[in-house]
Amino acid sequence: MNYSLTLGTISFLVAVIWGAPLIGLLRHLRIGKQIRINGPSTHQTKMGTPTMGGLMVLVPVLVITGVLNVANLLGLTLIGRSILVPMGVMVAYGGLGALDDLTGVRRVPTGMLARYKFLWQTLFAAITAFALHYALDLHSIAVPGVPQKLDVGVWYIPLVMFVIVASSNAVNLTDGLDALAGSLATVAFAAYGIIAFLQGQTWLVAFDFTIVGAILAFLWYNAYPAQLFMGDTGSLSLGATLAVVALMTGQWLLLPVVGFMFVAESLSVIFQVAYFKLTGGKRLFKMAPLHHHFELLGWSETQVTQRFWLLGILAAMLGVALALV
Repeated sequence: MNYSLTLGTISFLVAVIWGAPLIGLLRHLRIGKQIRINGPSTHQTKMGTPTMGGLMVLVPVLVITGVLNVANLLGLTLIGRSILVPMGVMVAYGGLGALDDLTGVRRVPTGMLARYKFLWQTLFAAITAFALHYALDLHSIAVPGVPQKLDVGVWYIPLVMFVIVASSNAVNLTDGLDALAGSLATVAFAAYGIIAFLQGQTWLVAFDFTIVGAILAFLWYNAYPAQLFMGDTGSLSLGATLAVVALMTGQWLLLPVVGFMFVAESLSVIFQVAYFKLTGGKRLFKMAPLHHHFELLGWSETQVTQRFWLLGILAAMLGVALALV
C-alpha cells in the first residue's frame, strides 16, 4: 500500500504541474465547453471554459503505469495482460470521448450522435469482455455473504458489456457541475483500491491510486469556479475504467453501491424520460440529471457537489464493508 500511495502522490504532482500548460493549450486551440440553452441559467457563464480536461488524468496514469510495467507489458505476463486491459479501456473510451468533445466544439454543439457513440461504447465493451474472459480467465462474481464466487459462465460476456457501458454513461451523466464527477470518481477508485489491496492484487492497487492522484490534480483546476472541465474525454474513460477495475476484483456486484450517486444520476434521467412519455409531457424532476433538480430547488452548485460527495463517501464505505462480508 505504501508503494501505491506513493504512486498516487507522484501522479498528482505530474498531473498538477502540466495542468496549467494544458489549459493554456486548450484555450489557444479554442476547445471550450458549449452550454445547452435549456440548462440552468447560472451555467451560461461557463461557456467557453476549456474542456477535454480528462487528458490531465489519462496521460499521467498511462505514462506512469506503462513506464513502471514495461517488462511485464513487453513480456505479456499475466500481470502485463492484466494491466493492458484497463489501460486499453482507458485509451479507447478516452479517444471516443475526445472525438465527441471535438465534434461538439468544432461542428455540432451536442457532439456525436448518441447512437454512434453508443455503438462504439458497445464495441469496446465487447472486446474488453472477451479479453477479461479469455485472456484473464475471469467468469465469476462475488456475492456478499457467499464464501465462493459464483461462476456465470458464458453470461459473463453480456453482463460485462452492460456493466462497462452503463458505468461509462453514468459517470458521463454525472459530469455536470464543477468537481462533481471527479470527486465521486476519486472516492470510487479509492474504494476499489482498498478492495484490491485486501485481495492482494498489488498491481491493481497501484493502478487505482495512480488514477486517484491524477483525478485529485484535475480537481485542483476543476474546483468551483472551474478553470477546466473533464469533458467526455474524462468521464467516458473513467466510468469504463472503473467498471473494469470492479470486474477484475470480482466485486462488480457492489459497483452500484460504491458508485451509488452515479446510479442515482442515471436513474433520474431514465425516470424523467419514461415519466415524460407516459404522462404526455409532465416532468418527475424539475430537470435531469438529478444534480440540476437540486440546483433548481435552490441549492447552490457547491452545496450539491459537496452533499453528493458526502453521500458518495458513505456509499463507498458501505461497499468496502460488504466486500468484507
